[in-house]
Amino acid sequence: MKIVDIRERTFPISSPIRNAYIDFSRMTLSLVAVVTDVVRDGRPVVGYGFNSNGRYGQGSMMRERFIPRVLETDPSTLLDGTGDNLDPAAVWAAMMRNEKPGGHGERSVAIGTIDMAVWDAVAKIEGKPLFQLLAERYGSGEPDRRIFVYAAGGYYHPGQDLAALQDEMRSYTDRGYTVVKQKIGGADLDTDRRRIEAVLDVLGPGQRLAVDANGRFDRATALRYAEVLAPYDLFWYEEPGDPLDFALQAEVAAVYDPPLATGEDLFSMQDARNLIRYGGLRRDKDWLQFDCALSYGLVEYVRILDMLREHDWSPTRCIPHGGHQMSLNIAAGLGLGGNESYPDLFQPFGGFPDGVVVEDGYITMPDLPGIGFEGKADLYSLMADLAG
Repeated sequence: MKIVDIRERTFPISSPIRNAYIDFSRMTLSLVAVVTDVVRDGRPVVGYGFNSNGRYGQGSMMRERFIPRVLETDPSTLLDGTGDNLDPAAVWAAMMRNEKPGGHGERSVAIGTIDMAVWDAVAKIEGKPLFQLLAERYGSGEPDRRIFVYAAGGYYHPGQDLAALQDEMRSYTDRGYTVVKQKIGGADLDTDRRRIEAVLDVLGPGQRLAVDANGRFDRATALRYAEVLAPYDLFWYEEPGDPLDFALQAEVAAVYDPPLATGEDLFSMQDARNLIRYGGLRRDKDWLQFDCALSYGLVEYVRILDMLREHDWSPTRCIPHGGHQMSLNIAAGLGLGGNESYPDLFQPFGGFPDGVVVEDGYITMPDLPGIGFEGKADLYSLMADLAG
C-alpha cells in the first residue's frame, strides 16, 4: 500500500469575535486529505485533518516542504510491520527530514494537520474508530467512551451587552454543558469583573465558569487578576501571561490557590517539559491544554504523555484545546480528562458528529471509522469535495 496524494485547501473561519490578543476577522485553517491506494467498500481510503482555530492555515509550508517529502519517500519505508498499513511515526519522520531541532512555530501546525489525516487513514484501514485503535496500542485496551466536554465561548462580540452574554452562556447549559468558558483581558478589570459576575448569576448548582486571558497579561496585571479572581471559585484561570514565561506562571501559581490551566500554545514535547519543570503547576489541581493538531500531531502528543508520566502527572490532567474530534478520540483512547468544545463557533470544523448530545457535561463517543468525520455531514461535504 502507499499514499498516492496529499491535498490541502485553505478555508476561512472568519468571525467578528475577538479574545484578549487577536480578532478572528481574517482567520483561516488548512484542510488536508491523505489519499491512499487501499480500497474499502469500493472506494479509496482517505484520511482527513485540519488545524485548530487561533493558528492560520499552513498550506504554503505544507506544499513547499512537508507534502513533497512524504510523496518522494520510498513508500515501503512508510509502512508498519505488517506492510498493510501506514506507520504514522515513519510518515512524521519523513516530514521532519532536513528540519533543524527547536523553532517550534508554525511548522508544528502544518505537520500536526497532516499527522491527523494519517491517523484517520490508519484507523479506517484497520476498520476501527481511532479511539479504539489508540486504546489497543497505547492504553489499557478499553477506551473510555464517555468524555467530559466544556463549552468555550464568551468572546468579545461587537455590541454584546451583559444580557446577551448571559443568553449565550445559558444556551450552553441548556444544551447539557456543566462548565462554560469566557474570555478576559480584552477589556479593563472592572468590565471583566462585571462580565464574570453576570455569567455566574445565570449558572446553577453544579455548573462552573472558567476564564481565559490568552496570555495577555504582564506580571502586575496577571497577579492583580489572580487576586480578584480567587474568591469566585472558578473552574480555572487560563494562560494569565505569555505561554513561554514559565517564571510568571510559577509566580501566579504561588499566590493563586484555585486551578490554573495552560499549554495550548506550547507546540513540542520539549516546551511542554519546560512548563512542567519550571512553571510551578500543581499536579493535583491544574490543567494542561496541549493540542495535538498544533503541536506536531499525535506522534508528538504520545511523547508528551510519556514525559508527563515521568514527572508523575496523570493524563487525566490533560484537557486539550481545539474543540475537534481528533482530541476527542485521544481523550477516549488514552484516558485524558476531557476536551474543549465550540458549540457555535468555527463551524463546520468544531463540534461533534451528528446526533451526539451533551448530557450532564459528557458526550458518548459513537462507533464511526477513523476519527469519525464522516458522521458530521456539513464537515464531511467539504472533505469529500477535497478528496474528489
